[in-house]
Amino acid sequence: MSVKNLLKGKLLISEPSILNDKSFNRSVIYLTEDNIDGSVGFIINKTTDFVLKDLIPNINCDFKVYNGGPVEQENLYFIHKIPELIPNSIEISNGIFWGGDFEVLTSLLNEGKINQSDIRFFLGYSGWTENQLKEELSESNWVVTDNKYPDLLGLESDNIWKNQILKLGGEYQIWANAPKNPSLN
Repeated sequence: MSVKNLLKGKLLISEPSILNDKSFNRSVIYLTEDNIDGSVGFIINKTTDFVLKDLIPNINCDFKVYNGGPVEQENLYFIHKIPELIPNSIEISNGIFWGGDFEVLTSLLNEGKINQSDIRFFLGYSGWTENQLKEELSESNWVVTDNKYPDLLGLESDNIWKNQILKLGGEYQIWANAPKNPSLN
């Protein structure tokens, strides 16, 4: 991982072997940054019980808020595909951007000028220090895949992990239909 942005824009699919990890069990993470200092991404398939207006009362918008990961869960983050509307956005990969001017975003949301399929909000993020993700990859905790979703932000979150596991084929297929908590079976 000494190559800057080697995994930026890729998806991390949690291996079935990390079933006991409450933060990452059945997670699909979109990596937004990967460099010599570490990696950052957001879990794209786990919603919270919150909508945006629950967290920021001056925003009259009921877009879902996702659990981005275990780091800084008191902070709100967003990725989107509308940089022409949100100044100061940073391109991640293939037309998906991170952050931008929050005041402009607030106005656009209150005016109803943004579709939910154009943006995704997260409480917290998933982060790894230098070489930490490389070590987890060598321990087979994650499978790295290209993001082949043309509409990643508009996906329903329920079956993303299952669909990714099915695409891997072979021994992974048995895990696709396994219960979330096998001890309850």
